[in-house]
Amino acid sequence: MEWISKSNILIVGLGLIGGSYARALKHLGYHIFAIDAKQSSIDYALQNDIIDGGFSYVDEDCVSSADAVIFSLYPGVFKTWIRENQRLFRPGAMLTDVTGVKSSVVYDIQAMLRPDVEYIPAHPMAGREVYGVENSDGQIFKNANYIVTPTDKNTPEAVEWCKCLGRLLGCRRISVLTPEEHDEMIGFVSQLTHCIAIALMTCNDNRHLVDYTGDSFRDLTRISRINDEMWSELFLCNKDALLRQMDLFADEFAVLRALLEADDREGLREKMRLSTERRAYFD
Repeated sequence: MEWISKSNILIVGLGLIGGSYARALKHLGYHIFAIDAKQSSIDYALQNDIIDGGFSYVDEDCVSSADAVIFSLYPGVFKTWIRENQRLFRPGAMLTDVTGVKSSVVYDIQAMLRPDVEYIPAHPMAGREVYGVENSDGQIFKNANYIVTPTDKNTPEAVEWCKCLGRLLGCRRISVLTPEEHDEMIGFVSQLTHCIAIALMTCNDNRHLVDYTGDSFRDLTRISRINDEMWSELFLCNKDALLRQMDLFADEFAVLRALLEADDREGLREKMRLSTERRAYFD
């Protein structure tokens, strides 16, 4: 499919990821427009040639002229935006997103959406512990994983279109999961890891730790600098899956603690060997 035929791209939500989409796609020659509630974000993006035009309100002409719309919004805001503004989409427009949870979002949006536009959900597995369009980077997707989460409401053409978008961004591996499979996976590889980082930073209030720590603590807690508004919503939207993953981690941590308490060196070594073996998959 020639994705280049979709020349006018609207990005709704110009934060770190939305801004990075804008940079990457504008670099490839697409006409990029943006809508963001913060006029300062629009101004910055215009001044730094990240977008071709932008608005801090829903401009009807801008929305109706878009061939493709990429949503980079919190889940609740995303659903509200679609409900209030979908009348503006041009017939045949393709919609996608970057939302970090799917089951609580995808079905609601597809159920309310006009039949002459198609929403194909996706999630680029890329991010940083900083926020805002000021920190956006078109290279953030290079070699990243990219997940498409279609339902039975999606056409094969839309799935291929969305895969092509991931390839254009520079993502290395394109995967297709159901929304439920995505949420179970993301509960483990992303949300649980953020929970662990938060717990590490909140279980000890020694302000002098910064004077003593090495790379291991810094690496483990990098993601604890967290956007509390966004991540609390993501956790709650994926509550059941995240609780399951937290229970699995708590059980495994309890086993490790019991081995230590029992002076079971061989048991500890076996856990370490298994950990090393599984981590090698990522190398």
